[in-house]
Amino acid sequence: MDKITNGTRIEINETGTTLYYHPGLLYGGTVEHDCNIQRSIGYYLESLFCLAPFMKNPLKITLRGVTNDKVDPSVDILKATAIPLMKKFGIDGEHFEIKVLKRGMPPVGGGEVIFSCPVRKVLKPVLLTDPGKIKRIRGVAYSVRVSPQIGNRIVDAARSVLNKFLPDIYIYTDHMKGANSGKSPGFGLSLVAETTEGCFLSAELASNPQGQGSTILPEDLGKSCAKLLLEEIYRGGCVDSLNQSLALLLMTLGQQDVSKVLLGPLSPYTIEFLRHLRSFFQVVFKLESKTFEERKGAEKVLLTCVGIGFSNLSKTIK
Repeated sequence: MDKITNGTRIEINETGTTLYYHPGLLYGGTVEHDCNIQRSIGYYLESLFCLAPFMKNPLKITLRGVTNDKVDPSVDILKATAIPLMKKFGIDGEHFEIKVLKRGMPPVGGGEVIFSCPVRKVLKPVLLTDPGKIKRIRGVAYSVRVSPQIGNRIVDAARSVLNKFLPDIYIYTDHMKGANSGKSPGFGLSLVAETTEGCFLSAELASNPQGQGSTILPEDLGKSCAKLLLEEIYRGGCVDSLNQSLALLLMTLGQQDVSKVLLGPLSPYTIEFLRHLRSFFQVVFKLESKTFEERKGAEKVLLTCVGIGFSNLSKTIK
């Protein structure tokens, strides 16, 4: 927070029990940061997604640490789901991307990711009410500092489950070698289902960190991840459960116009997030329960709100 802002004051008292935080202006620019290896880079990216469009200068940040772990969303999933979601709100430009230069698995990390994002004056209101049907599934099976064959074993196992439903499945194997493979061994799979309306639903799994927990077979990991994706598709909606809160925040900050989004069952995090939106922005969503007869699946929720008309204070009007 200190690196991407200008004029922020952070004071911790002598006993280390209270934190005084006085926020400054979002400055942006080119930044480098070494992330704590207890959490993955996805943890940092999630908060950057909320702030990056409102910087003074376009943000280009290099994050080093753990790229894939079992706790936070991985870089691959955020690249495949959060970026297309933000584009729907009008956050777009040629330098809007996440690049994975090196992978880093827990417990030691060693990964490197570049995130760049353009600045926007205002956000567009959205109407995401029709999720469409699943048309294709894409994925990445990654492996570092283990046999390159493991990636193929994960792919075969995942396809054995998914091929019963859909022919258009392509899962890339990403085996990084040498310096690009970080400092710890590990493997995992991230899957993304794309619908006819351009909505993305995702699921992922990673192996246990070296020396912690029992070892997991690549076949089991592939099958479990495919089942998790089917679970996410069952939940449905226009935004997957991982990015629900991001979509709601961008709707809240939009122009003073009505935005609607259809979501699957709300995750506990999203419910808490709605309370925060009410506290900070005095925005209350209208929630309607929806059921579709022809498509079986979980009950859907249609959320409607009017944006607060937030505009980027530091973006100069030319």
